[in-house]
Amino acid sequence: MLHLFATRRFGPLFVTQFLGAFNDNLYKTAMLFLITYHLLAARPEDAAVMVSLAGGVFILPFVLFSSLAGELADSVDKARVVRLVKLAEIGIMGVGAFALTHDSIALLMLVLFGMGVHSTFFGPIKYAILPQHLGSNELLTGTGLVEGGTYIAILTGQIAGGMLGAHAAWAVVAVAFVGWLTGRQVPTAPPTKAIRVNPNVVASSFRMISHLFEDRRLKLTTLAVSWFWAMGAVLTTQFVPLVKDRLHADEGVATLFLTMFSVGVALGSMTVSKLLKGKVSARYTPAAAVAVSTFTAYVVAAVHFYDTVPGVADVGTFMAHSGSWHVLIALFGMAFSAGIFVVPLYAILQTECDPGERARTIAANNIVNSAFMVAGSVIAAAMIASGLKVLDVILAVGVANLLVLPAALKLRVDRLIPLS
Repeated sequence: MLHLFATRRFGPLFVTQFLGAFNDNLYKTAMLFLITYHLLAARPEDAAVMVSLAGGVFILPFVLFSSLAGELADSVDKARVVRLVKLAEIGIMGVGAFALTHDSIALLMLVLFGMGVHSTFFGPIKYAILPQHLGSNELLTGTGLVEGGTYIAILTGQIAGGMLGAHAAWAVVAVAFVGWLTGRQVPTAPPTKAIRVNPNVVASSFRMISHLFEDRRLKLTTLAVSWFWAMGAVLTTQFVPLVKDRLHADEGVATLFLTMFSVGVALGSMTVSKLLKGKVSARYTPAAAVAVSTFTAYVVAAVHFYDTVPGVADVGTFMAHSGSWHVLIALFGMAFSAGIFVVPLYAILQTECDPGERARTIAANNIVNSAFMVAGSVIAAAMIASGLKVLDVILAVGVANLLVLPAALKLRVDRLIPLS
């Protein structure tokens, strides 16, 4: 597994995507903490709505531009796209540095949208390029490392964002610059056939999704992956207001929650590739889905029975509370199960599509993922605005997660795909 990091065909891409995910979350977390604990600290309901909407703002570009991103990645050298996208990130983060130091919610949101555009065009690359650079017996491992690495990047970005707050301003520019340097080392990955890029993103989006959904297995896989991302988008944006307003704890505890979630998904992502031993299979997907719902209910129960202490709890005070371990164990279990759930699904998408259409398949998947995530963010914001509590939203996610079980069971009984 570790030998892949030393190769040029995997190492530079891994580092580049890691830094991109890190920077997204460094900026996003610094922004959410700034809004929740400072700009809207006196209006917690407005802050909860705003952080819910922030998830939708970041994801909206995936809905709008994923078709264009997929066609571009399939029509030109993918390494060239990497370099252009990472160069654009430097400019976007330059504006982001200004926004973090001038307390403008509108500008903060605009930069978040810009980072969403950046990630939209990079998204099809990181999965579509792997089958071109890795052997068939390396693909599941490489996918697991990318997925696990993404969540480690999310984790470290969230920790850094929570610790630095507005002081993250120029760090985001520096990280973008390093990402551009590593992106220049990604080896060439030319298209397998010439295609025409359609500037009509609406028509091409519908065509890509329709083509993807013609394959029953790819359709079920895409819907399951889309639910995973919608669930993650809703949960991670609710952790900060949950910690501040329900547990009466500070930014350090909010960062701890995000840490446990990210570590759990990363470890689950890397564990499942070991469990499957070189086969692309949804064998563990149904059990993982049930486990996610079970641990989500455990999170809600653990928080419900947590008795807050007077004042604002820091990490030490929170950890000294007897109920804190139930909350953290439940949170980790939910995330670990989610990691086991999603990695085999990405491997199915990579292996079962036409190699010449791989980036467009990933892009179509991203469009559906993004629509689910935007819908989830809007629904969560509406639930909070209607008077429901954050715990109600989290419980609703856990119950709704069981709706993905029929798709998971159908994928479970489908054939195993040997990779070696």
